Amino acid sequence: MTAYHDEVEIEDFEFDEDSETYYYPCPCGDRFQITKEELLAGEEVATCPSCSLIIKVIYDPDDFVEDTKEVKKVRTKPELAEA
Repeated sequence: MTAYHDEVEIEDFEFDEDSETYYYPCPCGDRFQITKEELLAGEEVATCPSCSLIIKVIYDPDDFVEDTKEVKKVRTKPELAEA
């Protein structure tokens, strides 16, 4: 069984759009991190790169699946116009 330092809701994380990474402060002074790609893959553990602590990310995976579908729709519309 994994021992989490804490369980944190995704809404409490800070999102960096450039790297598509969610960050949350770690007690060691660094930040826990988890990428949008990892969340899309079903990952729920955010790690700190400076210490051994981990936290469980509480989120609804369906929120991220819907976001991906929207991106695909936007990308396919111009392709349909060219055909």
